Amino acid sequence: MTTKQRTTKQRTAILEALAEQEDFRSAQQLHDDLRSAGQAVGLATVYRNLQALAAGGQVDVLVTDDGESIYRQCAEEAHHHHLVCRECGSTVEFQAPELEEWTRAIAAAHGFTDVHHTMEVFGLCPEHEAGEAPSR
Repeated sequence: MTTKQRTTKQRTAILEALAEQEDFRSAQQLHDDLRSAGQAVGLATVYRNLQALAAGGQVDVLVTDDGESIYRQCAEEAHHHHLVCRECGSTVEFQAPELEEWTRAIAAAHGFTDVHHTMEVFGLCPEHEAGEAPSR
């Protein structure tokens, strides 16, 4: 679900920087990208805006094994999940209606309503499963 948010100069710069990236980026990496491009934006502002954009459904967020949040502009506007390569980080967005039904059924069986969820599946992309270098 996408929530309309106030557009600011910093938020626009962050979204533009994310649009230039294929991979997920940490707030620190994004801050470095913005500074290299001549944008005067503070790290706290980057964190705050990324959190707001993630909450509003405009960016995807994954949590790495070490607990760091990384972000990418959503390719799909609809609710979706991710397949993520453990080696190179390449990500495929997917929708799973059967997962959505299962989630609603589990919630209903326990009396829960208004549920939401995220799902990331980690594995090896075809290039890494075959032991090849990814062609990016």
